[in-house]
Amino acid sequence: MVPSMDNTLAQSTDSVAQLLRDLEDSKTMPLWTQMTRLNPPEPNPTAVPFVWNREESPDVGESCSRYVPPGMLWWVAGPVNDQVDAPYTTDTLYAGLQLVMPNETAPAHRHTAFAMRYIIEGNGGFTAVHGRRIRMQKGDVILTPVWNYHDHGKDGSGPMIWLDGLDLPNFRHFPVHFVEHFSKPRYPAEDVDTSASPIVFPWNQMKERLDETEGNWATQRYLKADGREERLDAATSSPRRQDTLSAVYHVITGEGHSEVGGQTLEWKAGDTFCVPSWYPYQHFADAGETVYLYRFDDKPMITALGFYRSVADDTETLISD
Repeated sequence: MVPSMDNTLAQSTDSVAQLLRDLEDSKTMPLWTQMTRLNPPEPNPTAVPFVWNREESPDVGESCSRYVPPGMLWWVAGPVNDQVDAPYTTDTLYAGLQLVMPNETAPAHRHTAFAMRYIIEGNGGFTAVHGRRIRMQKGDVILTPVWNYHDHGKDGSGPMIWLDGLDLPNFRHFPVHFVEHFSKPRYPAEDVDTSASPIVFPWNQMKERLDETEGNWATQRYLKADGREERLDAATSSPRRQDTLSAVYHVITGEGHSEVGGQTLEWKAGDTFCVPSWYPYQHFADAGETVYLYRFDDKPMITALGFYRSVADDTETLISD
């Protein structure tokens, strides 16, 4: 008797199912069942576009002062992307709003992760990095290079608030991140001239560079870090972009919105928003005021690893002998 087609297919299906069970039992996974997940047709970030409105956030300073025990100086509230497992902002970037109250100091420590800070508000704050104490000024960007002892503090009245930017999410894949605390709360440091420090980028200098650039839209990168600032004239828009970078934005001045992958993100001064990898996006400024945006992204890492692509790229290169 010739077996029917149905019986042949059933036996074949049973055989494949048995093969998959045998492979699973031997701690082996067939690649062909994972091809679509491992080889998608285009970048597929887990994070989604989102905007965190300053006015809708709780009063961090008041809440921390009232409820967080004295000495617990890590008053950090990170803009969390609900689609990412850990409390990260994009798949590769962590952003956190950090607050230090008067006469407080964050304990000295160092870590593998790189960090940079955009100063949002306050006066009298300082950060000491590798024995050099730097005064914080509104709008400044201050770097914390890898594995350098650092602490933060606040003199005078009122809180000091800044936006942290770190590459923490990458350590999900590279398990090499760790923190070492200094033996004392403060690391020995001396005051240095902020304008002469290689890890400080003053806002007045960046604004001058942006304003000297012609056109309705301008962008300037911080050459020693993975941050940049953008200027967008009132009632104009930026070019439409789509690439493999992830970015976090903080609105310095002005109001407007961004079209990100079919979503409209409305924003104004004080808000923070993110653009995950490969989402097409474009910024639009409302009439009345020039928009200044602080941005930090993962371009140095993505470029160094050879992962950068934009939607306009279609190039192939050979490795030379």
